[in-house]
Order: sequence, then structure tokens, then C-alpha cells
Amino acid sequence: MLPEVLKQNDTAAALEAWDSSAILGGSFDLGEAMLWVDPSRIVDICRQLKEEHRFTRLSGVTVIDRHPMEPRFEVLYLLHSIERNERLKLKAALGGASPEIESVCGVWRGADWFEREAFDLFGVRFLNHPDLRRIMMPDNWEGHPLRRDFPTHGHKYSYQNE
Repeated sequence: MLPEVLKQNDTAAALEAWDSSAILGGSFDLGEAMLWVDPSRIVDICRQLKEEHRFTRLSGVTVIDRHPMEPRFEVLYLLHSIERNERLKLKAALGGASPEIESVCGVWRGADWFEREAFDLFGVRFLNHPDLRRIMMPDNWEGHPLRRDFPTHGHKYSYQNE
């Protein structure tokens, strides 16, 4: 359900009118809207925002780890409508040790590397991603270094043979 503060935001109000069950909440801070969305609807929501509201640029996808809270992960999408000079944040909450969400590469091709980075560093799997593999860490790296339960000293690795 859309909070009162966002009912004056044209994009948020139009998205709620399109499908109120897709919006779970939101806020308006520092001149930007942030919407909590249903993770199972992320592709439909993003496609609607791109096609109907001209959010043609995906400027980032990242993850927030709230360990030990549940749902543990928040996938954050940073959208930009260049034509209207408007920015919008979408957040989808994911629980469990092996979080999964649909890839938005079919909406914005530029999501490819953002999603790979989130997978590599946080372990969030983006279903139907065209090439989901590590992008920053070595292929033989164990774990996901930006998870809050990753050892702060890191794992002991020997790079002498490389």
C-alpha cells in the first residue's frame, strides 16, 4: 500500500493504480521516492516503469545485507528517467541463505554487470540472467565477501602459485 506522502508523486500513484498489489510500501526522502515492491513482480514493475513512465536508464543494482534480520537481503534498483529528470528507487526484500529474484536484463541490458556484481559479492541469484558468473572475485573464491557473516579477516588464501 502506498503511504500518503507518495500519493502526490505521479509515478508512484500511477504504479499503484496499475497494480496496487505490486507496491508494498515506500517513502519519500531528499526529493526522491523509494518503493518497496513485491519481488515476484519485479520484471513486470520494471517493464511498466520503462515503457509507460520512461525510466530508460538503470543506473545501478545493489544489495543490502541486514543479517541477522529476516528478510535478510534487500535488492535495490536505481532508476532514472532522463527525459523527465526523475529518479526512483525500488527495493525488494529477499529472505533465506540462498536468495533469488528474476533478472531485469530483459528490460535493461545494462543490468547484466550490476546483477553479476550483486551475485558475486552478496550471493543473490538472478534467475534467467544470460551469464550469471563471478565478475570481481576469482572463480575459485569461496563465499560472498560483502555478506555480513563473511569473516572480517577474510579466508586464508595462498596466491603464491598464481
